[in-house]
Amino acid sequence: MRAAGVTEFGGPGALHLVDVPAEPLGAGQVRVRVTAAAVNPTDTYARNGTYAGRDPVKEFPYVPGMDVAGVLAEIGAGVETDLAVGQHVMGIVVPTGAHGGYREDIVLPAGSVTRVPAGSSDEAAATLPMNGLTARLALNTMALRPGQVLAVTGAAGAFGGYVVQLARSDGLTVVADAAEADEQLVRELGADVVIRRGDDVAARIRAEFPDGVDGLADGSVQDAATLPAVRDGGVVTTVRRYRGDGQRGLTVTPVGVRRYAEEQAALDRLREQVEKGEVTLRVAATFPAADAAEAHRRLEAGGVRGRLVLTF
Repeated sequence: MRAAGVTEFGGPGALHLVDVPAEPLGAGQVRVRVTAAAVNPTDTYARNGTYAGRDPVKEFPYVPGMDVAGVLAEIGAGVETDLAVGQHVMGIVVPTGAHGGYREDIVLPAGSVTRVPAGSSDEAAATLPMNGLTARLALNTMALRPGQVLAVTGAAGAFGGYVVQLARSDGLTVVADAAEADEQLVRELGADVVIRRGDDVAARIRAEFPDGVDGLADGSVQDAATLPAVRDGGVVTTVRRYRGDGQRGLTVTPVGVRRYAEEQAALDRLREQVEKGEVTLRVAATFPAADAAEAHRRLEAGGVRGRLVLTF
């Protein structure tokens, strides 16, 4: 079985094609023949060993990747589903060892998989599960009411872009940051107010909303720098374990999608929202799996809008 993985942690060049054993299909699981796997920043940290202390790798090869799309190949015992073998599906992967999205065949819990949105390619669908579910979890965690104001940093990125679109669908007023080159994109995603990104983003948000916003989703990982934008008693979600400074009654919650990885109803709702035009799938470029190293180099160079996708 082919996969793009590492036999030792390192830079992008550590990624290469490796052979991995086929995974057995157990009860409650499905097998997917992977045709597309999205490349995310978290994959680069997995590749370079940043996560090794948190999630020790017991053996190599190690295969990154949290998003896949492809063809449903098998359905395990005890799975109650309206999916059928041969359908195109997308899924979220919680990687461990050789079990990662960058492989041409993977076994997943049935709750981690749903059909590809109608009219979408596998490459486009592979960009949705992890970032879409993380965005949904962030919004659920903040529990803002329609009409309240949400700020989003990193709005041109995958997570931030999905937060903007889902928040608009939820009836929130959205203020989002953007570089000058991304301003039109962020407006098209649905932001009501767009401010220039930068170290003073909190001051720029306060200039538009003097009393502070009700909630903030920090997709650009600015942590403490964003907190002044939020009113006293407001809510913040972060994606890199930052928990705030305990001041002004702010509730700061890191969101981790791993605990949300079998929320099939939420994943299927995202599919429906793509089909309704409420959520947009963005592919920046595709690479054969053999060129995974080049995809990581491009991602780490910065400026990618949409997702890079590996294809098998």
